[in-house]
Amino acid sequence: MDKLSSLSGFVQAVNLGSFSAAAKILGISQPAVSQQVRALEDDLGIRLLNRTTRQLSLTEAGERYYAYARDILERLDEADRSVQSEEAQMSGPLSVGLPLGFAETILSDFLIRFKKDHPGILLDVSLSDQFVDVIQQRLDVAIRMGEIEDDRLIVRRLGLAQRCLVASPDYLDKRGRPVHPDELPDHDYLLYKNIATGNRVPFISPIGEKLSIKITPTMLVNNSSTLRRAALAGLGIALSNRWLIEPYLRTGDLEVVLPQWQYPPHPVHAVYPSNRFIPLKVRRFVDSLYSFFEDEGAFQYAGKPASGSRDFQQSEDTALASDAITA
Repeated sequence: MDKLSSLSGFVQAVNLGSFSAAAKILGISQPAVSQQVRALEDDLGIRLLNRTTRQLSLTEAGERYYAYARDILERLDEADRSVQSEEAQMSGPLSVGLPLGFAETILSDFLIRFKKDHPGILLDVSLSDQFVDVIQQRLDVAIRMGEIEDDRLIVRRLGLAQRCLVASPDYLDKRGRPVHPDELPDHDYLLYKNIATGNRVPFISPIGEKLSIKITPTMLVNNSSTLRRAALAGLGIALSNRWLIEPYLRTGDLEVVLPQWQYPPHPVHAVYPSNRFIPLKVRRFVDSLYSFFEDEGAFQYAGKPASGSRDFQQSEDTALASDAITA
């Protein structure tokens, strides 16, 4: 129990950034928390934390030890919850990372609904179109677009999202409607800055022929929603997730460019740190999100049904190549 108390003091100090904040949460004195961490370091014979008058920071060894310590405490907490009601298990903090361009519109409705369904969960959502490190950011789960190659992560493919090129009718009336990908270099192209294919646009012809066209972008943006707004404003042609721009297609504010040519579909994954136990609230979040995507018709091809079982980790798909988050 003394070792567990020390682990709790260490993990809380890291989470909150100070011994005094950890002491308030644990209901003990600040010197007691400091002593617990010092005892751990003495026992291990290595420094876990760098201490300054302003902050605490993990050493390289501390980073590794923190991951295991946090996992041990979460497993104990989950063991306690497992003999309690489902309501008790569906409580506590849940850190989620989502692509900004994918979440700020339709997914915001899902987040609100999930929070209403599970009021005991402290939902901590980070929105970013940048490729953040799930482990370094201490996220419980993240939704990633594109293929994933990271052996530190468990990867579950949710489905394949259809993408297409779009532009405003005003732009196409002025510049003409391309009938073949070869015409794209003559158009204003709005490029997502972090896309893996760079300044080449891949296509699949109606008969299955693969083609890659080099373009010169007239605008570079690392936020997909800004690209959609630029396309709506008539600034050029942009790549977008079909599901997200469907409302604009229905109203006629956007038009599909080269509709006979397919853009390769985009995998959507849920990823988890592989050295972490996956609690019920994380599995339930992903299961609910999968159902939401399915109900909304977000995927061209759906992934595997949610398992929610103890074999959950072993049934995940592991992708083969990496890609930045894109539109």
